[in-house]
Amino acid sequence: MSGLTLSAVTKQFGTFNAVDHVDLAVPHGTFVCLLGPSGCGKTTLLRMIAGLEEPTAGTVVLDGRDITPVPTHKRDLGMVFQSLALFPHLSVGDNISYPLRIRRASRDEQAKRVEELLRMIHLPGFADRPVAKLSGGQRQRVAIARALAISPKLFLLDEPLSALDAKLRESMQVELRQLQQKLGITTIVVTHDQREAMTMADLVVVMGQGRIRQAAAPIEIYRKPADTFVADFIGSTNLLDVEADGAGRASVLGRVVPGLAMPAGLARASVSIRPEDIRITAPGQGTVDGTVTFVRDLGGTIETFVDAAGTTIIAVSTPRERPEVVAGQTVGVQLPTESCVVLKQ
Repeated sequence: MSGLTLSAVTKQFGTFNAVDHVDLAVPHGTFVCLLGPSGCGKTTLLRMIAGLEEPTAGTVVLDGRDITPVPTHKRDLGMVFQSLALFPHLSVGDNISYPLRIRRASRDEQAKRVEELLRMIHLPGFADRPVAKLSGGQRQRVAIARALAISPKLFLLDEPLSALDAKLRESMQVELRQLQQKLGITTIVVTHDQREAMTMADLVVVMGQGRIRQAAAPIEIYRKPADTFVADFIGSTNLLDVEADGAGRASVLGRVVPGLAMPAGLARASVSIRPEDIRITAPGQGTVDGTVTFVRDLGGTIETFVDAAGTTIIAVSTPRERPEVVAGQTVGVQLPTESCVVLKQ
């Protein structure tokens, strides 16, 4: 089975391009996170995949079939909305069996599938429970089970965990990923939560201004961002100006970084380096020197803020690696070449 293919998918509202010529190939069984800031077009893109919005241009193909003109209820997909959209007057079992009921499945088929799904979402025996009596995490599971009742080819979720508290959200991230792996279903989740995307996805699609800025595995997105937008949006990073000196070497904050190369033809660029890759050293022993302005102990990590030539650099260390420094102290800042990613501005 080939999975999902989007070709030049575009959505205009008047003169505004909410989604702008998006091309994306999703292999069957892949877990995808559409990630980006509010207004970047990720929910609009998901709604076009679902058939809830009609593309202005482009095609949506599922397993070799062009579903662009196909109504939502005939696209063989399950969807979980941000609001969950459960029926409050129905029981848990009736909510889950609803898609089967409208497809005229027999009562025995419905009961069997409900029992199977309740075991799958770790809520056995909840079929007769009123939805109103469930916790937030339990309602989330019921919404997922209802979407999976018809064994869809495609599973879509729009910010499904955003209403949960932090601890429950992290637990549900793991559960959702394990469920998807067990079923092997192509899954697309819209989120603005970077940690959520990094935790669950095989493929992270970072969107900005209606376009895909980068689509890659989570570790590649983190370690090899395509541009400054992706580097700045994913996790924490230090974005520093880098210039080519007269000999073509890369210079950061006025100091040449040995082994760091500038892209051909560029005189100026940016370098991204993650805080955990930076080391605090004695003055004169790092790439640049600076003054410690703030030290923040977060328990599991320690953040050290250093002012270097008017630019703030943040270094993160573990308690074992904690540099013995205080605000006002002059230190060296080591920027390992292998951890620096040079990006066009």
